[in-house]
Amino acid sequence: MLQNTSSPRGDLSSPRGESSVNVIGAGVAGSWQALLFARAGYRVTLLERDDAAMTQATSHWAGGMLAPWCEREGSEPVITRLGIRSLDLWREHLPDTPFNGSLVVAHPRDRADFERFARLTTDHERLDADGIAKLEPALDGRFREALFFAGEGHVEPRRVLPQLHAKLAEAGGTIRFQAECNPADLDGLVIDCRGLAARETAPPGLNTRLRGVKGEMIMIETAEVQLARPVRFIHPRWTLYVIPRDNHRFMLGATSIESEDTGVSVRSALELLSAAYAVHPAFGEARIIELGAGLRPAFPDNLPRVTIDDSRIAVNGLYRHGFLLAPALAELTLAYVTRGAIDNEVMQCS
Repeated sequence: MLQNTSSPRGDLSSPRGESSVNVIGAGVAGSWQALLFARAGYRVTLLERDDAAMTQATSHWAGGMLAPWCEREGSEPVITRLGIRSLDLWREHLPDTPFNGSLVVAHPRDRADFERFARLTTDHERLDADGIAKLEPALDGRFREALFFAGEGHVEPRRVLPQLHAKLAEAGGTIRFQAECNPADLDGLVIDCRGLAARETAPPGLNTRLRGVKGEMIMIETAEVQLARPVRFIHPRWTLYVIPRDNHRFMLGATSIESEDTGVSVRSALELLSAAYAVHPAFGEARIIELGAGLRPAFPDNLPRVTIDDSRIAVNGLYRHGFLLAPALAELTLAYVTRGAIDNEVMQCS
């Protein structure tokens, strides 16, 4: 997949003191770009129009699942390939990242959908009811079988983004919040990771095909259920994921809606909450803490792009795989700048 071009990016291939890199967008994509470039010795500035809370970022509403093998069910092989590489980068740069695996369950009436998921995915172990109970005691007696993806992990986006920003500062990088900027006004290499906002200033044809895909979430709180890993619940109409958070909280998510509205619909809320109740009845007594939605930037094929245009590189279209793909895409961008390497599946020159 990787090829070397005839030469790296000239003066930008030299490390600290000789070249500057401006990364726009401090969400998960931009934060990983900034971190890897800083650790490679570049003089990095990370620019973000939001404040440090990052409540307007797509990352704020993300699930944070690092599940490359589960994602094989509905994604192209490149997502799994890059996702597997990202797992190593998460382990290397944030060693405390939890890798407790993912659990996929379904009720007997949905056995056909469960088996379809099993056929389309890899690197899982089948568990019977006893195996489920040993892994997740809270689910004892709830399901007859499950798929356990032992190599997968998850992060809490609202906690891990500040950690990435802190790692950037430790590596000598600078982060500036509430810094609205136009890529054309910046010197040096510019890496644009603004998601949908990049449509406003992109050269003609570069990001005009971007669209927003709404992902809704509900945060609930209950001490009656304890889970150590994300649980995906297979259903004929939707697949729910329940992701454990700190302080007895759980994130419920699943929706991918072709809309750039950021509200949570009654239908989606009912379906997410009903599915959570089907996973465990105790969720019926949980408190609803928060409802919200983020817009995932996506190209028509739902695959990411690293687009190279003069002294500007655009990293966009991560769709619903932002936390899974961001580290690997940052590594590819760095490889291009330092030695001219090209990954033909995701990189293109305009």
